[in-house]
Amino acid sequence: MNINASLFLQAVVFAILVWFTMKYVWPPIMKALDERAQKIADGLAAADKAKSELSSANKRVEAELATSRTETAARLAEAERRGQSMVEEAKARAVEEGNKIIAAAKAEAQQQSNRAREALREQVAALAVKGAEQILRREVNATVHADLLGRLKTEL
Repeated sequence: MNINASLFLQAVVFAILVWFTMKYVWPPIMKALDERAQKIADGLAAADKAKSELSSANKRVEAELATSRTETAARLAEAERRGQSMVEEAKARAVEEGNKIIAAAKAEAQQQSNRAREALREQVAALAVKGAEQILRREVNATVHADLLGRLKTEL
């Protein structure tokens, strides 16, 4: 065969192959590539959107944490203040109760002292009467004796 005819025939076959490839093979490949590019672009857009949402969510979380910290600090301060006031209140009540106990003890001591004095007065009066009776060895009038004892008690 002739080389020119062979080249011409190969060029025609190549042109048919190019036409067939352009008509039937190339469009599905391009469509698949375009779809793949679109999916990649959508994925990148979604990633950017997710990154911005993550950033805004982080900002909201930080704001909530800051709010939570301030509220917690305020609550702790309030609890500490209440605790301090409760301690002060308890101290005041304890001091008041102690003062009441001391006053009651003083009153009880005073009453016991008065009772002891009264008992001593009666004993002294009885001893005085007994001594006077022994000295006088005579009978004393009971009413006069009671008056003398009463005066003696008041003097003591």
